[in-house]
Amino acid sequence: MGAGLFITFEGIDGSGKSTQARLLAETLGDEGHDVVLTREPGGSAGAEDIRRLVLQGDPDRWSPETEILLFTAARRDHLEKTIDPALAAGRIVVSDRFADSTRVYQGITRGDLRETVDALHRLMIGREPDLTFIVDMDPALGLERALARQTAEERFEGFGVDMQMRMRAGFLALAREFSDRCVVVDGNREIGDIAAEIAALTRARLA
Repeated sequence: MGAGLFITFEGIDGSGKSTQARLLAETLGDEGHDVVLTREPGGSAGAEDIRRLVLQGDPDRWSPETEILLFTAARRDHLEKTIDPALAAGRIVVSDRFADSTRVYQGITRGDLRETVDALHRLMIGREPDLTFIVDMDPALGLERALARQTAEERFEGFGVDMQMRMRAGFLALAREFSDRCVVVDGNREIGDIAAEIAALTRARLA
């Protein structure tokens, strides 16, 4: 089969992107498409092990440089074990986060390390999504939602609302930089309305 379609969802913590990724995967599946729903960090056995290292514990557990290496290692395993095989089989891959998150979290908000992130990406990953939905959300509301989940994976939420604001600005800047594949979606609406817009945009891309 020919190459599939690689769709990613990005946004600040609590933006609702994970919910929207799941809803799109379900909608496309109901419409007869062969869909793989995955996430980062994670999406493969090795990457899930790294996920626990980077998302749990004290906010200052890792330096930004160490985070970049850990996330890149997780992404490489995810790419080899999950993403590339699915795309080669002609499937649609829907991923909750991908390289844009590292560009923002470690490359912009955790230090001026964007060049390092991009260099590692070119060397070890070498793939961009075909379509990226950036779910834009008020930073304070996003942080409130994220903390309300009360999971063990709250390391980045622990940096507070100031970091959320920098992340939002970073994602919007990436949307301008990669305007050929990025679509900014207003996340301050009803879940169903957001999902309907995303599904319509995806159908147009598939057509």
